[in-house]
Amino acid sequence: MRLPEISKTIQVPDDVNLSLDGKKISVKGAKGSLSRDFSFAPIAIEGEGKNVRISAKWPRKKEAALVGTIYSHIQNMITGVTKGYQYKLKIVFSHFPISVKLQDKSVLIENFTGERRPRKIKIIGSVKVKIEPEDIVVEGANLEEVSQTAANIEQSTRVRNKDPRVFLDGIYVYERNEGMA
Repeated sequence: MRLPEISKTIQVPDDVNLSLDGKKISVKGAKGSLSRDFSFAPIAIEGEGKNVRISAKWPRKKEAALVGTIYSHIQNMITGVTKGYQYKLKIVFSHFPISVKLQDKSVLIENFTGERRPRKIKIIGSVKVKIEPEDIVVEGANLEEVSQTAANIEQSTRVRNKDPRVFLDGIYVYERNEGMA
């Protein structure tokens, strides 16, 4: 059974400036500004004052799911420009001491399992990476850029063709936070 309409409404906080241009949304706040284009989606996005309404008329399953997905994307954008996102990764080694360095817009992981050539991971977008003695802190306003950068760092040190119970060396995400320090 199809419903006549599915809609969700977002309350925009006072310290956030949200502007709509068709289906292109721009959000500005204390931690920065983000913009995203949802013109691919067969749904309606309307703004009335400090409210944004996402709706679909006579939606099929995919359109109904898209309403919730785009609602979540806009909520994540608002949270990103107000609080920001932060991922913490732990550097773990028992066999070879891993050293991590920043170089331009990339992270260098040296001496992982005794390798001579460093592994190079690109930092995506406007994400900030801080290297502490045993931790790597990845933070920024865009959740997708922050989480993808952290995932790329973690995946670059995945141990292959060895027993994972013995070779625990690597870099692992251990904490995800809303709100940067």
